[in-house]
Amino acid sequence: MRLFAAVRPPDAVTEELAAAAAELKRLPGSGTLRWAARDSWHFTLAFMAEVPREALPDLTARLTRAAHRTPPFTLALRGGGHFGDRVLWAGVTGEVAALRLLAGRADAAARKAGLAMEEPRHYRPHLTLARGHGATDLRPYADALAAFAGAPWTVDELILVRSSLPKSGVPGERPRHETVGRWPLGGGARVPDAAG
Repeated sequence: MRLFAAVRPPDAVTEELAAAAAELKRLPGSGTLRWAARDSWHFTLAFMAEVPREALPDLTARLTRAAHRTPPFTLALRGGGHFGDRVLWAGVTGEVAALRLLAGRADAAARKAGLAMEEPRHYRPHLTLARGHGATDLRPYADALAAFAGAPWTVDELILVRSSLPKSGVPGERPRHETVGRWPLGGGARVPDAAG
């Protein structure tokens, strides 16, 4: 199964960003972009690609420790940018060093659980808003996001998400994300979820 560790902003925070995204969708060319659904917005910490079921117990134990060792921290969505003509994203401010530390710990947890990971690189926290196909210049969208400043929130959990790729072949269909594990930062009991 395709898994990734992530941090997800709360509903009140994504509501503010959704209002800003609605304005972006009024810009010329916005219809050529694939806009990410609000319920899928997150900050990826470590992408694990294909994870065998037998690796899950070790992975979850290691993610539990990573969360336990990381105290809660404060972030706020701020501004935006783009990666070439492919990804439009919202940025983040606040205790970004703590977010980077948690990302490093999640990546280390996956590696120590024996999962094949990409080569380590500098972590660039971002929340993907839309994807392009090279036909639309993303600079005007990033410029329009420059003044965006969301309310701060406390990051208090690490989540593990299963990403199921579309199989229908229907144009515009997006991956489905399902939270399969969550752990409170700073210790404490495991937060229950639908997967038990």
